[in-house]
Amino acid sequence: MPSRDDAATRDAGDVLRRFRRRFVIADDDLIYLDGNSLGRLPRSTRARLRKVINEEWGGDLIRGWDGWIELARAAGDVLATGVLDARPGEVVVSDSTSVNLFKLAAAALDAQPGRTVIVTDDDNFPTDLYVLAGLASARGCELRVVKTDIDAGVSVDGVAAALDHDTALVSLSHVAYRSGAVADMPAITAAAHDSGAFVLWDLSHSAGSVPVPLRAAAADLAVGCTYKHLNAGPGAPAFLYVREDLQPRLRQPIWGWFGQRDQFEMAPSYDPVDGIERFLVGTPSVLGLSAVLEGARLTAEAGIGPVSAKARALTSYAVELADAWLAPLGFALASPRDPARRGAHVSLHHPQAWQACQALKDARVIPDFRTPDRLRLGFAPLYTRFVDVYDALARLRDIVASGSHVAYPAGRSRVT
Repeated sequence: MPSRDDAATRDAGDVLRRFRRRFVIADDDLIYLDGNSLGRLPRSTRARLRKVINEEWGGDLIRGWDGWIELARAAGDVLATGVLDARPGEVVVSDSTSVNLFKLAAAALDAQPGRTVIVTDDDNFPTDLYVLAGLASARGCELRVVKTDIDAGVSVDGVAAALDHDTALVSLSHVAYRSGAVADMPAITAAAHDSGAFVLWDLSHSAGSVPVPLRAAAADLAVGCTYKHLNAGPGAPAFLYVREDLQPRLRQPIWGWFGQRDQFEMAPSYDPVDGIERFLVGTPSVLGLSAVLEGARLTAEAGIGPVSAKARALTSYAVELADAWLAPLGFALASPRDPARRGAHVSLHHPQAWQACQALKDARVIPDFRTPDRLRLGFAPLYTRFVDVYDALARLRDIVASGSHVAYPAGRSRVT
């Protein structure tokens, strides 16, 4: 049977164990497995924001922009070279994931005149589906939605079957938000390119948790958030990626002064700057960019190789415990069993997953819930320990074995 001593032994051999103390952890008994909708606060971010507020804003005032003006590109370059498989000048931090998705999808459609089909899948993140449906409606395009197994993730064959000479854009998530299934980025990108289409990847659940082979896959476009595995804080700015050779060809639809050549010339007509900055729009959030920069640096320091290796080890351990303890209680794995096909979270199906989720929170474990009937457990490799996995699943086992979760209301709250 699994033992806590075994979990502690795994922690002793963890090459990333020193990073846990780099985060603010006010309560060591609270186990935080929230699927990384919000990562923990890095200590360096807290110090950096105090400096920005007290010294740069408080003391330098407008002179602070001498340094702030390059923050979007500086944070993007750290993400490109330290987290993503990209080159400097191919990533910039800007706006939200949804806005960036709209900008790049619109630019891709404009660059493909005569092609009228957008391909996505029915398990894509909801905001992606909404943005793509809105674009399709506004432009008279067809939104072609591929049927996907919500536990196994999108397949190469399924996407390839939806492609034809009318396809302008394929837009998918690299790691599925519900199951953690990793899509085959190189193979799907190659299939799309064979049909003449652009590919736009959502990296929100993969950036900072698994390798993202943008350059190796010859990916065209990507967007992603920074508040999950990159620990940039609630509502932190997102990022976008445009392959270098495509940048001169694409013009995004929101023409703002931070994308303008010689922006302080205040010219009345729009002339986009060369390079990745042409995908910027308005004045960025300096506090948000500063937090992104610190979070990206922390992940880059750890290295995406060790981070992804630990993610696989943590999720594999969770699956091992779930098989031993939770399967007899009616839980079923709702994520790929192959660790190479998983991101850094695991979903468990149970008909009373919502009540179990609420009971687990009262037992001082923070998971989250996803429909239909899935308890999602996120294992952030930089600060999650193997003993956290052991203790969390032991508490879940005891809750469901005792039946105490059924006392919780079945009706869901707004935030799940």
